[in-house]
Amino acid sequence: MHRTCYQAPVTSSFSSAWLRGDPRALSFLPDRFRHRASRAEAVAAASTRSLAPALHEALVARNARLAPSPARERHLELLARPGTVAVVTGQQVGLFLGPLFTVYKAASAIAAARVLAEETGRPCVPVFWLQTEDHDLPEIDHCLTPRGTGTPLRTALEHPDAATSRVPVAHRGLGESVTRALAALRTELGSQPHAAEHLELLERAYRPEATMADAFAQVLSALFADEGLVFLDPRDARLAPLAAPVHRRAIEEASAIASALAERGSALAEADFSEQVHIRPGAPLSFFSPDGIEGPRYRLDPVSPGTWSLVGHPEGASVTTAELLSWLDREPLRFTTSALLRPILQDTWLPTAAYVGGPGEIAYFAQLAPLYQLAGLPMPLVVPRARLRVLDDRTRGLLDKLGLSPDEVSAPREELLARLAARSAGEGFDPPEAVETRLMGTLAPELARLGKQMATLDPSFSHAIERTEESVRVALSRLVAKYGRAVAQRDQVTVERLDRLQTYLAPDGAPQERIYGLPYYASRFGTRGFARLVLEACEPFSGSLKDLKP
Repeated sequence: MHRTCYQAPVTSSFSSAWLRGDPRALSFLPDRFRHRASRAEAVAAASTRSLAPALHEALVARNARLAPSPARERHLELLARPGTVAVVTGQQVGLFLGPLFTVYKAASAIAAARVLAEETGRPCVPVFWLQTEDHDLPEIDHCLTPRGTGTPLRTALEHPDAATSRVPVAHRGLGESVTRALAALRTELGSQPHAAEHLELLERAYRPEATMADAFAQVLSALFADEGLVFLDPRDARLAPLAAPVHRRAIEEASAIASALAERGSALAEADFSEQVHIRPGAPLSFFSPDGIEGPRYRLDPVSPGTWSLVGHPEGASVTTAELLSWLDREPLRFTTSALLRPILQDTWLPTAAYVGGPGEIAYFAQLAPLYQLAGLPMPLVVPRARLRVLDDRTRGLLDKLGLSPDEVSAPREELLARLAARSAGEGFDPPEAVETRLMGTLAPELARLGKQMATLDPSFSHAIERTEESVRVALSRLVAKYGRAVAQRDQVTVERLDRLQTYLAPDGAPQERIYGLPYYASRFGTRGFARLVLEACEPFSGSLKDLKP
């Protein structure tokens, strides 16, 4: 959810290993979500914590600004009652809801809350955390829409300072460029069967004078109004005093917290996993905005005991601990959380039984056990969000014509083209892999025989053989690739079909859900219609990829 932090180089994917049940990963983050007894324990633990009245009042006021929803009002009433628990998810407030996985996260939280309520008999409310503290505008200022042919449509806001801005997005207005972005969407999608309904929803929410957060919440709340999804905005001024104790601990105990997290990071590295979030020695997990609540925010790095530098400040400014704590008392909204502190704030405020997250967030939680222990909080269930792949009629038609499965589409383009061309050409054109294997299979034994013969005459000859074999392999790979391209280009129709298919399902080799936004799918299948399809496809506590076939 929070992607502004430095991402450490990946050695081994923690989330993939965790979902596979790799014992190394499970030693850092048990997969309690898979076991009904563990789910019941998490709900029971969360049910002992109540929502602070001030927090409840702020939630009611914030959600009153959204479209009316009797289900949401009912959930807000339940949150005021002791024994109610929450299933939380969240995301940055991307343009037109950002990538599809935003919708999948919300639906996953709703589905998980329903199942936990059924299993335990306790009321369970889905809550969406609007990540408005973030300042990484280039991450969220655009939306990609698939087209029938060619590259996807990219609609974006025009903020000249986007690349350098450090202002929390809660305070960023959409501006006039959103009107042009909406017009581009209407031009592209206007002929779709449900375009009028969906584009009107976007146009009502995404007005030039609106903030990114408000527009995002308006659309997502309309999408899941019937399910009663509740929204929490941590930049709500009424909540700032409730966040102050968390930031105070982060500042006063920065050294101990950083040491505990660094030790955890070392253990992860020994298990061949990288830290998802780099830990700065002695640095607090809070950001500070010295110029006011709507000003840029900066990390804090220790300079000397009781003094902190503002990392990235143009004047190299610094601040003392006493000054930070004074600002925290007077104006706590000047402080914002980092990726690792946000879950602690979330679970300090809410009776969280489960958190629904994507791969990055799962990796965050692998780091977080020491921080939960220091905060005296139980870690909630960590539940993987739904992983969905939309196979509409066009996509299914292309799959059928090409004779491919959805899983095959993410393979490299040249490999698929060669395979398809060899299949259609019949005898006479072997698959490139077979050609390479046959040629190398002929040469490699001869090189090995020569090396054996020369070993007694010249011991260094074996190195020459190894270098020659490697050079031959490289040259042969180039030759086979050229062979594959030549065969593949014989069928231009196949090329065009494959390009369209990969653009739909694996744009630039990435999962569809991480690239494309909602507008295309909602315009084709209806805003609520698509939401219902997603909800029906969600299998809480699964973690497996599922195909969605409208």
